[in-house]
Amino acid sequence: MLDDADQRILKALRQDGRMTNAALAEAVGLSQSACLRRLRLLESRGVIRGYTAIIEEPQHGDTVTVIVQITLDRQTEEHLSRFETAVKRLPEVRDCFLMTGMSDYLLRVEVRDAADYERIHKEQLSRLPGVARIQSSFAIRRVIGGRG
Repeated sequence: MLDDADQRILKALRQDGRMTNAALAEAVGLSQSACLRRLRLLESRGVIRGYTAIIEEPQHGDTVTVIVQITLDRQTEEHLSRFETAVKRLPEVRDCFLMTGMSDYLLRVEVRDAADYERIHKEQLSRLPGVARIQSSFAIRRVIGGRG
């Protein structure tokens, strides 16, 4: 269970994952040694799985966002795993979510234009293992997004 100090550490790291231990300790009100001990414990327990860089998305007009719903022909663990392994290899797929409801997966795909998406649909998405149905929607504009 995470206590208040752990929650403060996680909140501070969400804002700046590159802050030094000294800055983190000051931000959360702990000594540097206590902060580092808690940080290492959070990492070893898998609460903190890693650190990453948030890359700015291309400016509006550079790409088109397509929201793609994928339904598989079977939902066994093997089929889900095969699909997930294959979809991770597609650089245009920026997000992939396993879903409940009418479709099995929801993808956010970034493309240059409709012709580029048609190519990706035909050559990549439709060839993913176990795909039974693909439903695509083109985003008009982003209203909220890119929050950490």
